[in-house]
Amino acid sequence: MDIRHLQYFIEVARFSSFTKAADHLFISQPTISKMIKNLEADLGVELFERSRKKITLTDAGRVILAQAEVIDKAFNNLQTELDDLLGLQKGHIRIGLPPIMDADQFIKALGGFHDQYPHITFQLLENGAKKIEDNIIQEELDVGITVLPTEEEKFDYFFLMSEELSVVLPPSHKLSERKQIHLNELEEESFILFNKDFVLNDRIVSACKEAGFLPQVVSESSQWDFIGKMITANLGISILPNSVAYLLKEDVRIIKVVQPVLAWDLAIIWPKDRYLAYATKEWLKFTQDRIATQTGKEQPLNE
Repeated sequence: MDIRHLQYFIEVARFSSFTKAADHLFISQPTISKMIKNLEADLGVELFERSRKKITLTDAGRVILAQAEVIDKAFNNLQTELDDLLGLQKGHIRIGLPPIMDADQFIKALGGFHDQYPHITFQLLENGAKKIEDNIIQEELDVGITVLPTEEEKFDYFFLMSEELSVVLPPSHKLSERKQIHLNELEEESFILFNKDFVLNDRIVSACKEAGFLPQVVSESSQWDFIGKMITANLGISILPNSVAYLLKEDVRIIKVVQPVLAWDLAIIWPKDRYLAYATKEWLKFTQDRIATQTGKEQPLNE
């Protein structure tokens, strides 16, 4: 039994005639008669009382008709839902964002997609890159932004942006008038870092170790604006992406780090070898194309 058996049965019941139902469905009368007989055989009951003058539903036929109409309606709704999805009339995308990036370029691309597909909805969740990657693996997010390199056996990705990191100091700091600072000059400083959910934490600690010292971390936070307040309260210094450092409202000094120059590359990632909703795939393609247009170059896609 398939959906056509039920649909043909509904039409015969509606017209009380095999011939009229066949004409309405643009099939032959023997075909529809055979389909009804097959349905009766599958169900083990007679659906119609047949006479020369007319056909009427049996008691079993009336019960089955009520359920067949429900099934047919659900099937039609399913087709409509699928058509909406494929036409990007519906869809929901869950995106993980680190709160320590310049989101302007990303938000503009998101706005452009919304203009083109206004019925697609978004859920934006802020967290550190490590947590974002975990949430994607746990299927709590569809896509996210993380720091390269990422785990290529788990994720596909395309490059989003790159930026340098700078030291952020209070105006009263002895190094505040410098134009650049060697990383090893910060050995005796107290550091205020993002917490360990953030890849930036690992990146800074690793760079300090390579420069010959382990940073003295006095505080960790998940909020860049709170870090700015702690810096101006002379609790310590921090190393932040330039775009975030220049968002700070506090009076701070932002100084380039050299030997080594600190930078990071951000990418949009999604799970490898897992089904992606049609809306998510179209959003990824749209965003990749938009980023390429804004930067004037083709973005490499890893998948």
